[in-house]
Amino acid sequence: MLNYQKIKSWAPQDVRHHYTRKDTILYNLGLGFGVNPLDPAELRYVYEEGLSTLPTMCSVLATPGFWMKDNPEFGIDYMRLVHGEQKVVMHRALAPEATVYGRTRVTRIVDKGAAKGALVTVERQLLESGTMEAIASIEQVYFCRGDGGFSEGGVSDMPAPADNFVATREPDGQLMSQIATSAALLYRLSGDWNPLHADPAVAKKAGFNKPILHGLATYGVACRMLTTHLHQAGLGEITSFAARLSAPVFPGDVLQLRFWLDKTDLRFEAAVAERGVRVLSNGTATLAAK
Repeated sequence: MLNYQKIKSWAPQDVRHHYTRKDTILYNLGLGFGVNPLDPAELRYVYEEGLSTLPTMCSVLATPGFWMKDNPEFGIDYMRLVHGEQKVVMHRALAPEATVYGRTRVTRIVDKGAAKGALVTVERQLLESGTMEAIASIEQVYFCRGDGGFSEGGVSDMPAPADNFVATREPDGQLMSQIATSAALLYRLSGDWNPLHADPAVAKKAGFNKPILHGLATYGVACRMLTTHLHQAGLGEITSFAARLSAPVFPGDVLQLRFWLDKTDLRFEAAVAERGVRVLSNGTATLAAK
C-alpha cells in the first residue's frame, strides 16, 4: 500500500551531475537532430562549435534515479507505474557542458480511487554549481496504476487544476517526423537504461510486441520539431515546455504534430496517424519574446 506520509516527507540529498558536450550531442542525436547535417538549424545541436541545448534536456540531468523501486518502504507498485506528464520551465539557458545539482521533492499525491490508481507529482530544481541558482524547474507526474485506495481512512492531496485543451480553430501548422528505428537504443545512452526500450523479450512481458520509445524521448522529439520550425520561421526560443504522455510511441512511427500559436503562447498535440492514436496531449510551450 502506498505510504503517503513517507513519500511526502522524502527529502533526498541533492544529486550532483557533470555532463559534457558529448552528452549534449548524444541527447540531441537521440531526438533526431542531424538527419540533415547541412542545415544550420540542426547542425547547431550536433556539432561542438556553437553547440546549443534544448530545454527538455533538463529532464535527464541530476535525477534521483528509480527512487520508487529503491525505496520499498514507500509501498509503490513500480511495475505498474507509468510516466504521465512532464514540464520544464527555464530560468536561464542550459550550458552545453557544466556541473549541475538536482534538488527533488514530492509535492502532490492524489488518490483517484481503489480501481483508478494514484498520481504522484515530483518537482526538481536544476541548480547551477557554485551559485546554486536555479537553471530550470522540472515537474513530473507519475500515474501509479496499482496504488489507488491508499487514502481510505487517511489523507490525499487535492488534484491539480485540469487542463484539457480543445482546439477551437484549425492549427497554425502541422509538422511530421519519422522516429528512427534505432531511436530508443540511442536515447537510452542519456541515462534511462530500462530494458523495456531495448529488449524485445522484456517488452513482450510488458504487453508490447516490440520495445517502445521512452516517453521523455517522444516529449523531446516534439520539442525538437517545434524548435526547428520556430527557428526557420524566425520566432523566439522555447522557454517552457509541457505535455501529457498519452500513449506509447514505437521506433519507426511517424509523429504528426499540430500546433496553435498565439503570440508567445503555443499549444500542441501529437499523434501517430497510422495507428490512430494520440501520443501527446495538452501540450503547451512559451516562447521568449523577440
